[in-house]
Amino acid sequence: MTHTPVLIAGAGPTGLVLALWLTKIGIKVRIIDKAVEKETTSRALVIHARTLEFYRQLQISDDVIKAGFKFPALNLWVNHKPRARVQLADVGQGLTPFPYIIILPQDQHEDLLLNKLKELGVEVERGTELIAFEQNENAVTAEIRKGDSAIETITADYLAGCDGTHSIVRKKIEVGFEGSTYPHMFYVADVIGHGPALNGELHVSLDKSEFMAFFPLKQTGHARLIGIIREDQKTEQKKDPAWEDINPRLLREMDVTIEQVKWFSKYRVHHRLASHFQKDRVFILGDASHIHSPLGGQGMNTGIGDAVNLAWKLGEVLNGNFEERLLSSYETERISFAKQLVQTTDRAFRFISNNGPIARFVRTKAIPLILPRIFKRASTGSFVFRTLSQTGITYNPHPLNTVTELQTGDRLPWIESVDNFKFLQSLDWQVHIYGDRTIESKYRIHYFTWNDEMKEKRLRKDAAYLIRPDGHIAEIL
Repeated sequence: MTHTPVLIAGAGPTGLVLALWLTKIGIKVRIIDKAVEKETTSRALVIHARTLEFYRQLQISDDVIKAGFKFPALNLWVNHKPRARVQLADVGQGLTPFPYIIILPQDQHEDLLLNKLKELGVEVERGTELIAFEQNENAVTAEIRKGDSAIETITADYLAGCDGTHSIVRKKIEVGFEGSTYPHMFYVADVIGHGPALNGELHVSLDKSEFMAFFPLKQTGHARLIGIIREDQKTEQKKDPAWEDINPRLLREMDVTIEQVKWFSKYRVHHRLASHFQKDRVFILGDASHIHSPLGGQGMNTGIGDAVNLAWKLGEVLNGNFEERLLSSYETERISFAKQLVQTTDRAFRFISNNGPIARFVRTKAIPLILPRIFKRASTGSFVFRTLSQTGITYNPHPLNTVTELQTGDRLPWIESVDNFKFLQSLDWQVHIYGDRTIESKYRIHYFTWNDEMKEKRLRKDAAYLIRPDGHIAEIL
């Protein structure tokens, strides 16, 4: 019987980032995935600033940015005509080293993560299924099987379930997954074509009866197309419509010509949240613990945030730096954010897909008028960016108290003038002092000469900030 400190079930972005962070800090892992081959479809596209900040810590942000491209602008169409344009390039200027949104299809994203893991000597064990497991106070004992081979029994200090919506790990620990499914059926297609809505920017049609979005891909004329399948397209003769059956009229009315459909799929949108993210030595992350509407491209980024939060805590416990009770904070911190996210995206999604007169008025009249103004104003634009980019996440249990001054649990603000984030690449605890004070600490101390930017970003002169490995403030001394 072999032993590994951490067994990871599932090799999507969440599992891969968990494996990469743990490996970087010297924790051995085994990562398995039931699929024989990795997915080759694009699926999730959006990588937000907070994820890029984590990737900078892992020293892969440059590779991700090079592989993808920056999201330039959002265009709103109403009744087949362009009505508003919102500039998104560098909308988060001064808030983060990455003040933009990156578009990178998930299959290319995963390839990059896989290659980085291979460089560190870790290979995903594909075609390997988690059959069963049990745990006691000392370890998890798991049964895994590769293809038709005999079952292998292994032990692990901890098991991380990154195995998606239908998570075996979640089911085995008997955790509830409450929520519901939206009534609409959606389609998604990766297409090649030409027309005004295929110009490398995001285009969203806020038509009275249909919804359609064109997400740009890096290659000219390539886009991800998302829309609703109308009831009149689900005929008795064709209960499982294909692209040819639902080729929407909006394409013609928006003067778009599709030359090739590279991938087409239909799906239902769900919103669900696990009742717990941990049971003793077993954890669930990503889609195994929360799923919600695709609005804002939050799903994959939230799973990566789960992975980082759990990874550094597992590392501290396995390296003997903290007692095991530290691990309980994973659920406390991440379930709170996931609950808020599911509720927010649920309300927004229901409103956007609602066909009532008030919703139609807001969708077709108010939003095109108000949204550009929101982004033009620095205060409201930066608020929206912090929310979408997840740079506004705090683990402070009383977030309303952080209006005037930073508190424990808040993300360390990026100070552009000194680039204080470059020191986070150590993936370790550290102390930051902004001012003239000197102290002694068992952790490495970084001193920064005080300036006005630090005051503007709510830092306190001469305070000592103890920073967690994930860049959040643990203590203010």
